[in-house]
Amino acid sequence: MSELELVIGNKNYSSWSLRPWIAMTQAGIPFTETVIPFDFANGNMEIRKVSPSAKVPLLKAGDLLVWESLAILEYIAERFPEAGLWPAEAGARARARSVSTEMASGFSALRAECPMNMRRTPSSIAMSEAAQADVARIVDIWRDCLSRSGGPFLFGSFSIADAMYAPVVSRFETYQLTGNLDALAYMARVTALPAWKAWRQAGDAEPWVVAASEI
Repeated sequence: MSELELVIGNKNYSSWSLRPWIAMTQAGIPFTETVIPFDFANGNMEIRKVSPSAKVPLLKAGDLLVWESLAILEYIAERFPEAGLWPAEAGARARARSVSTEMASGFSALRAECPMNMRRTPSSIAMSEAAQADVARIVDIWRDCLSRSGGPFLFGSFSIADAMYAPVVSRFETYQLTGNLDALAYMARVTALPAWKAWRQAGDAEPWVVAASEI
């Protein structure tokens, strides 16, 4: 059994859980997973029992607990440098950290109006100007990164930056948020990843329904 245990929420809905899971899976880093489904009626009491922040994801590495998606990804990148989860070149690495941090801290309108829900039949919804501005900014980030790196992913090979934006790929697909060809091509490459397909298949099979995310 792997020393690393990743505690996650429902795969259909948990955008933050997807980030470290897809990075570790895509990189071939061994870990065990524990799913604690969201249950808003009881305030996620099971999550509170294991996570200092009362949120998922949580990485257990022996006695060490690491929470917050980006912190988990940073820890994994340091522990497994051979996985190449950050770009090797300093300038690209700085840009990758910049866009990853922007994802972690920003785009609140998009998050609120378009919750991740992989099982939802794709269709567009009315969106606020703030959410539309979030979409435009994300498309600009993707186009700039792909132009600089040449693809196929944001910084060439799959990286933490791609993992951080993976839930946005899901949202863009679910709510049909863009018709930009560069963005659509990038999304197709992400959704073709074996790790993505495995996560989605597991999410489709989950029995839980979170009413607040069923827009």
